[in-house]
Amino acid sequence: MATVFYERDVNPDALKGKTITILGYGSQGHAQALNLRDSGYKVIIGLDPGRPSAQKAKADGMEVLPAAEAAKRGDWIQMLTPDETQGEFYESAVRPALHAGKILGVSHGFSIHFKTVVPPKDVDVVMVAPKGPGHLVRRVYTEGRGVPSLLAIHQDASGRAREYGLCYAYGIGSTRAGVLQTTFKEETESDLFGEQAVLCGGLTSLMKKGFETLVEAGYAPEMAYFECIHEVKLIVDLIYEGGLAQMRDSISNTAEYGDLTRGPEVVGDDTRAAMKKILAQIQDGTFAREWIEENKSGKKKFSALRESEKNHPVEEVGARLRGLMSWLPKEKPGKPSGAAEKAKQVVNA
Repeated sequence: MATVFYERDVNPDALKGKTITILGYGSQGHAQALNLRDSGYKVIIGLDPGRPSAQKAKADGMEVLPAAEAAKRGDWIQMLTPDETQGEFYESAVRPALHAGKILGVSHGFSIHFKTVVPPKDVDVVMVAPKGPGHLVRRVYTEGRGVPSLLAIHQDASGRAREYGLCYAYGIGSTRAGVLQTTFKEETESDLFGEQAVLCGGLTSLMKKGFETLVEAGYAPEMAYFECIHEVKLIVDLIYEGGLAQMRDSISNTAEYGDLTRGPEVVGDDTRAAMKKILAQIQDGTFAREWIEENKSGKKKFSALRESEKNHPVEEVGARLRGLMSWLPKEKPGKPSGAAEKAKQVVNA
């Protein structure tokens, strides 16, 4: 069982008098920065002043500086930039600012665990990872509650890294809900596995294969979309609210019997073997090296795969059916809907 920390375990003064630099002002950046500020901590934003997000930060009353300058001024430097470019960003903007007594923070362990970022030994390296998208982290905080976070310590040069980490978690509201202790290895590898094997890769492949099976058998694409894609949200919502048991208690006996007897035939031992292979490639760094190299070479494979998926029949059928659903936000070409953006944020959290 993981150790869980709450507000009673925190020294709220640990980061008082220190400057917290947030590098980036996207989903997590804006939420963490605003929550920390509202908790009474000094926060500055490191960002190209010409970016639209910099203007948003200024409108929110934040002080915005170029990344390298903000990192130099920060006692705690929180990197909230993309995994695939974080190594280069660290070398140019962050590493020159690090020295004994500083704290390097992240909200995902990818770069530290796979050593695209190698901090000097005389700084604390801490991960505080909220388990929710930024808009939720911010909204729940303003309601007086909090989103749980993960806490991991990679380096404890000061002997106070956990104290600082819990104080940061307190500042964003997570100790109101609970902060679970983990490691960089556990968070990084389980997060990548969940994305690839279940949440994104596994789920979307399952839905598409179901859609394709029904269409090839002569069923209307609209019916296939409803049964294999649209209704997934209904089932997931039930699981989210009360686990598998509540979902099964809410569906018909026919559906539950089909679930229990046929589900393992679809996702069985062969799938488990594939999952083990995926996990092994995550653990040995194969995936990390592939992803970093893909970005260095211009993302050609990634772009081709992304374009191919946009042209899958489920997209055309889905767009047509969603157009009949007046309660959904209207989609704009080339721009994800609010729901789509929130889903993206959930996965990146």
